[in-house]
Amino acid sequence: MKKVELLSPAGNLEKLKIAIDYGADAVYGGVSHFSLRIRSGKEFDLESFKEGIDYAHERGRKVYVTINGFPFNSQLKLLKEHIATMASLEPDAFIVATPGVLKLAHQIAPQIPLHLSTQANVMNVLDAQVYYDMGARRIIAAREISLKDLKEIKKELPDLEIEVFIHGSMCFAYSGRCLISTLQSGRVPNRGSCANDCRFPYEMYAANPETGTLFKLVEDEGVGTYIMNSKDLNLASHMKEILESGAVDSVKIEGRTKAPYYAAITAKTYRKAIDDYYSNHFDGDVYQRELNTMQNRGFTDAYLINRPFEKHDTQNLDFTMMMGTHQVSGMVDESGEFFECKYKTFPDDVMELVVPDESLLYPCDNEIGTVEKCEGQWVIIFKQLLAEGGKVWDQVHSGNLNRFRLPCALPHFTFFRIPATEDMGMVTKC
Repeated sequence: MKKVELLSPAGNLEKLKIAIDYGADAVYGGVSHFSLRIRSGKEFDLESFKEGIDYAHERGRKVYVTINGFPFNSQLKLLKEHIATMASLEPDAFIVATPGVLKLAHQIAPQIPLHLSTQANVMNVLDAQVYYDMGARRIIAAREISLKDLKEIKKELPDLEIEVFIHGSMCFAYSGRCLISTLQSGRVPNRGSCANDCRFPYEMYAANPETGTLFKLVEDEGVGTYIMNSKDLNLASHMKEILESGAVDSVKIEGRTKAPYYAAITAKTYRKAIDDYYSNHFDGDVYQRELNTMQNRGFTDAYLINRPFEKHDTQNLDFTMMMGTHQVSGMVDESGEFFECKYKTFPDDVMELVVPDESLLYPCDNEIGTVEKCEGQWVIIFKQLLAEGGKVWDQVHSGNLNRFRLPCALPHFTFFRIPATEDMGMVTKC
């Protein structure tokens, strides 16, 4: 049986490596303004993106290049050069959003498979057929599509790969076709520079054009003023239904601008959900507990399983972001010998270890600290905070840019985490 592909975001080289190490089969990212995430695209240059492609290929994984912006006429010459340059890096596919760019990419780099962006809003067999005939090997379906409709597309076009979003930020507008940011700040969402205006609180006013009267509408307590703020997509508990449908070839996580911990936890959790399904050990509660360790806007299962008019819980009117159940305290660097503080660290703190593979861990105990299994969890406890330069600190906070020695080597990109609040069962001793 062919397993569904797990596709993760790669906002920079570090996050690319983290996603792959934590279980992603493929990653997607870009380097230029022709991507819909300009901010993440600036994290890559050609050299580092090529390094990421090589890192993935050495491990049998894939990299898809985002060229999914909407170009102006004045940019077409530059776009042609960009397509040729990216093709020379030998990625595994291009992600494009418009018929013109699809045709152009096929002409310039016919050897590179083409994936159609969700921005193309494919919702039915007719549109899927058109893009398939134009050379798209895969469509990334509109986020508003249903699993039932995906089955129909797969039935009619069995050779067309279908990719769907399963986790991440949701756009207020239909499949991302938003103009709010353009109107308010001149930042064009469909050319990669969305200002996320939908995440802000708003005040409502009523105006009488005949009298010039303007007065503020006061919301009832508890109604909230984040009137356009969508909750985050979370389909972990529905992965069994998605995989059993037979219609989906790739499941995609949104979030190229999210933190390294997000890249790790989403890849690790959905990797487990997929593998558990194929081994008949699926448990949605386990995946939800892990995903809730991250910051989020509240979660929704959105529209893939339910029809849009049946959903009344997809917005968060009260706040734009809330703390997850856990706080990331530190991250092991790529050498595996040092960690960098991400929050605050004190001697004798008991911090849970999050690693790609727990079989890579082993216990140790010395003058720097202890790594051991405690109450079923691997933890690290520092006896002293020894900086790379030799200075011992009595405490470390996130503004401290020193690297600190580990008591023993740990897998690179291991995270230390603690419960976000004291009443969440933090282990204080073993």
